[in-house]
Amino acid sequence: MNELAPPRAYSRNLGLERRLSQALRGEVHFDAFTRGRYATDASIYQIMPQGVVFPRDEADIAATLSIAAEHGIPVIARGGGTSQNGQPIGDGLILDCSRHFNAVRDYEPEARSITVQPGMVLEALNNRLRKDGLFFPVEPSTASRCTIGGMAGNNSSGARSLRYGKMVDNVLGLRAMFHDGEGFALGEGAYGDNTSPRAHALLSRLTGLARSHRDEIEATFPKVQRRVGGYNLDELLPKHPNLSHLLVGSEGTLALTTEAKLKLAPLPKHRVMGVCHFPSFRAAMETTQHLVALGPVAVELVDNNVLVLGADIPLFVRTLADITRGEPNCLLLVEFAGEALDPLKQDLRRLDQCMADHGFPDAVVEVIEPARQKPVWEVREACLNIMMSMKGDGKAVSFIEDCAVPLEHLADYTDAITGLFARHGTRGTWYAHASVGCLHVRPILNMKTEEGAKTMRAIAEEACDLVRRYKGSFSGEHGDGISRSEFVEPMFGAPLTRAFEAVKDGFDPENRLNPGKIVRPYRMDDRALMRFPPGYETPIPAAPALDWSEWGSFGAAVEMCNNNGTCRKLAGGTMCPSYRATKEEQHVTRGRANTLRLAISGQLGPDAFTSDEMKETLDLCVSCKGCKRDCPTGVDMSRMKIEFLHHYHAKHGLPLKERLIAFLPRYAPLAARFAPLMNLRDRLPVLARLSERLLGFSARRTLPEWRRPWVGGTRGAALSDVLGDGRDVILFGDTFNRYFERENLEAAERVLEAGGYRLHHVAPLTGRRPLCCGRTFLSTGLVDQARAEARRTVDALAPFVSRGARIVGLEPSCILSFRDEFGALLPKQTLQPFAGATLLLEELLAADIKAGHTTLPLADQGGRVAHLHGHCHQKAFDAMGAVETVLRAVPGLDVRPIESSCCGMSGAFGYGAATIDASMAMGELSLLPAVRQAAPEALIVADGTSCRHQIQDGAGREALHVARVLDRALMQSG
Repeated sequence: MNELAPPRAYSRNLGLERRLSQALRGEVHFDAFTRGRYATDASIYQIMPQGVVFPRDEADIAATLSIAAEHGIPVIARGGGTSQNGQPIGDGLILDCSRHFNAVRDYEPEARSITVQPGMVLEALNNRLRKDGLFFPVEPSTASRCTIGGMAGNNSSGARSLRYGKMVDNVLGLRAMFHDGEGFALGEGAYGDNTSPRAHALLSRLTGLARSHRDEIEATFPKVQRRVGGYNLDELLPKHPNLSHLLVGSEGTLALTTEAKLKLAPLPKHRVMGVCHFPSFRAAMETTQHLVALGPVAVELVDNNVLVLGADIPLFVRTLADITRGEPNCLLLVEFAGEALDPLKQDLRRLDQCMADHGFPDAVVEVIEPARQKPVWEVREACLNIMMSMKGDGKAVSFIEDCAVPLEHLADYTDAITGLFARHGTRGTWYAHASVGCLHVRPILNMKTEEGAKTMRAIAEEACDLVRRYKGSFSGEHGDGISRSEFVEPMFGAPLTRAFEAVKDGFDPENRLNPGKIVRPYRMDDRALMRFPPGYETPIPAAPALDWSEWGSFGAAVEMCNNNGTCRKLAGGTMCPSYRATKEEQHVTRGRANTLRLAISGQLGPDAFTSDEMKETLDLCVSCKGCKRDCPTGVDMSRMKIEFLHHYHAKHGLPLKERLIAFLPRYAPLAARFAPLMNLRDRLPVLARLSERLLGFSARRTLPEWRRPWVGGTRGAALSDVLGDGRDVILFGDTFNRYFERENLEAAERVLEAGGYRLHHVAPLTGRRPLCCGRTFLSTGLVDQARAEARRTVDALAPFVSRGARIVGLEPSCILSFRDEFGALLPKQTLQPFAGATLLLEELLAADIKAGHTTLPLADQGGRVAHLHGHCHQKAFDAMGAVETVLRAVPGLDVRPIESSCCGMSGAFGYGAATIDASMAMGELSLLPAVRQAAPEALIVADGTSCRHQIQDGAGREALHVARVLDRALMQSG
């Protein structure tokens, strides 16, 4: 085997950088931080590229290839960076097509075809096609962020390949470029007719090569649907082959795709699902072939590891409770699809009978409603990330994860692999495509050690032997990359491997396109190519400011990012609003986590962790906590940003703007006395401009208006007044509502009193300044000051909480700090009495209304519509259900949640002159357009102070806190 040498040490090529910058319309970046963000994909590997290019058109790609060839630099095409075997990384120029090169070029709905650029995200494509009743049926679990170019490169498939096949079965034609930038086309119709003479001659020669190896191909290529290893020489054997299919699955090693013509399918009108319960894993594997015989669209495995780990992830708890009965060992999700619902219900009855026939009566949970099916598929699609959520250095590692075997061998194969893991002192996690014998499995290994790398190779070699024995495919879905290219020759034999090398040499004789993949590979266990190379450590310059023991250390928390790219999704959930606005890897959770990891491990140079470049990487993180909820691996970038800012400001000092933000709770009592003077800033344009120039507050943004403050909490309550019967409530007045919107707190008082609660206003033990959660200090990294506020607040409230009082607040970012950041600031035992005792107003009311402990006399609203926007922290802590419950308790109120990410204001972020454009861009993604479309008489409801301000500034509509909505309904009833 001719192995590729490890990458060379990096030396910035200024000549190449200058040439590219002059020749391209798109951006060119050669700085260490950008290169670091493109050094990894979702695999265990890491290779620093020479530079990163963001092409805007075909001319940019051609110029990049031509200039790179002159300099002897390889080029590696990249889409979403979600590959799991190291495909889109390498020692060369990374060509990121996802940012700009992602348009639809031609669309023929009648012909059921569409032509797109390779950077098009699959989910965005299908969202566009849905209105015409069509979709592109190759649907990997990464559909929300994977690109068509990456799918073509990997020959992707997905859950429904049983019916629709792989990428190669759904590509009609490709336009591409050779390594030197010359274009050509391959495929059906005009694609095939208009190919270049050079391409025609090459493909004629390679077709002859394939036919000369017909016997080896027919004898050696696995006879399973899921075979994506090597090159598709078998696609050249038919009398009239679609020559573009040779490029599908070639991982960018032969040519760079610039356009893909795709075959579309009608979107089924109905889908139903049967969730089959099994007492053991082997029972599920033995039964799979019988379920497939019923003709489903998909049969997907959810194993016991996912069920156990998923039960601890808030995003999935409700869904798993809905679809499981008792304590199954594992599940098979069986989907049927078609034009009419009644026949599909009959399919579910046949499924139930089939399960009973094989010894599992009453073991199917029917999921017919689309609204119930969607979260089930979200659990299945998150299986990988759920399994990666385990903490510690041992992780589920991808390298044999998509081997495919015939269904009749599936149970024996999985047993053999489980035994193989046991012999090597580890265990595996299983999930995915039982329907086609392609179960994803990842053994748990510590890849920070030499022993981990040796065990990985030993398992890979033995697994390869097993796959050959069962006549399967070693690469069934995710391609060869670095993990599996070494096993091309053991799987296909020497003659076909030499033929594959001839294909590579015919297209790319100088080995300039993604070298080291499929042929002449890197060593898969070379630790120099890995994310955790020898000597890897993750210290930070000083002692951590926050408690990271939940993860083990700050470095371990950063390493929870597995690079799968869920944060790059463009719709649904909250994460990641800054990426949705900018489409830049720098401004996505994955990009930030990678940059932090590289910085603290010393791979970006000395002092990188506290550098200005690191701060720029985190500047657009709005601390929405979307990643805390939406990222199943638990990456908490909001908390990481606090830690970073603590160290950064300790080194560089705290600017005046940040100081004014941080110390707001301390000077607010004094500033409120001079409200008319303080409010002049927004009445005199010259003062607004001056505040922008001197302080950095945008003149285009109004500031919160100072008001006479709410006085609750400045006078003490008697501890003896707390009776402990569930009616005692401490209304926590946050700084924002207290000094800027006291009417919200006043409304909350009336609502709580109407509900029969006893209100207590607790004063601090010393001094007169009201209690504070420390949120503003946290937002600027002043951890010591935040800790002092938290301790002061807890000390004052603890005696009341110990007697049974509950703390109720209005501002989500403040009251939810008790559940989140307080745990990183104070000893755990200090907070034990507060567990379950700190609630948002709507959480308190929803729980007590459901339990029958309280009622509110509310007037009928006559069908008035209320459009509800959720604060990011409410979403992160699964509190939006309570808001909806309370609002729906108002008679005649039509509650309509707004599907939106972060509003973009995010505390002080939206006020900054440097960040206002990003702030407005986030708001314009979905929230502000939805508010503008709302009828004038409709209510806009938003619990966050920042959210209400953004809605007012961006859409000219007043938004109300839920307390005011309830208060209005109370007053009407009276």
